[in-house]
Amino acid sequence: MQTIPLLQIGLGGVGRELVRQILATEAPLARRYGFRLAHVALADTTGLLSAADGLDRAALEAILVAKEHGQSITTLPGSTTGSSWEAFPLEQRAIFVDVSAAPGHEVPLAARIAAGCRVVLANKRPLSTSMAAFTALTAHGATRYEATVGAGLPVIATLQSLIDSGDTIIRIEAAMSGTLGYLCTELEAGKPLSVALRAAHALGYTEPDPRDDLSGADVARKALILARTSGLNWEPEAVTAEAWFPPELASVHRDEFMARAEELDAPLAARVAEARAAGGALRYVATLTPTGASVALRVVPADHPLATLRGPDNLFSFTSARYAERPLVVRGPGAGQPVTAAGVLADIIATARERW
Repeated sequence: MQTIPLLQIGLGGVGRELVRQILATEAPLARRYGFRLAHVALADTTGLLSAADGLDRAALEAILVAKEHGQSITTLPGSTTGSSWEAFPLEQRAIFVDVSAAPGHEVPLAARIAAGCRVVLANKRPLSTSMAAFTALTAHGATRYEATVGAGLPVIATLQSLIDSGDTIIRIEAAMSGTLGYLCTELEAGKPLSVALRAAHALGYTEPDPRDDLSGADVARKALILARTSGLNWEPEAVTAEAWFPPELASVHRDEFMARAEELDAPLAARVAEARAAGGALRYVATLTPTGASVALRVVPADHPLATLRGPDNLFSFTSARYAERPLVVRGPGAGQPVTAAGVLADIIATARERW
């Protein structure tokens, strides 16, 4: 039985779900492919827990329990406080799995690739800094990153298949924020944005600071990743996003922002009314062509596929030389811990089958 070493960065909701899915698929993977996935190290923001031969099931389950109770990994026996995954010594190649949302990982991950390791990402930030960093991570297929765009949906794989087979991308249209999709649905149902936003925040649909969603920055990162995957050598400033709030609310404390959320009700209600009067629907849409990008609230016609979206579903429409009359469409849940973790796991398995 071959062992595939994993070093996982991040133990939030998606990271913990990924550990559970890896434990649950141990026997099927052994039967199908003759290998097992073994965590040689797990890291959170406080430190690292490792085992040269892979952490056993009991250790992994203890980590899950500790993290579910809000504890850090350094509360567990054998952990190393302050130890950095960047400097973790490896005696063999491994797959580095980044399911955090932390910045600054692109350089150390590229260094691991140069040393013969491979990378799987759910973290969008390493791929949405400079174009040089994107190239260093993705050259020669060294990094798989399906879960950075559309959670577990086959978005990156679809786009790469089109490009690899000689197709040419003409246009990509996408609604790819589950949070903003939920808010659009609630606005169409007649709810004020402040009410819908507070409900989404209470349900855990938004980031801790909802402005991280409402700024559109997360969608802009995804759009940049799609553009670069399409072969466009764009720097981050090539993709800007329309925010749902005015500049004066950008710098106030989160609690003050939430308390003043009613200030957003009238402007958004007016946008919804305008869309309804035009016979369309208001959606937060990323549009990409070889000449530029737009990430903004947009009125789409009632018969447009984006108009039929409800709740947190995502939709990606690819118009290409081969799919010119009828675009190729990928649609489904674009958020959620189980589907996102499954997308990461599928990338890990594909990497293991390809490289070992």
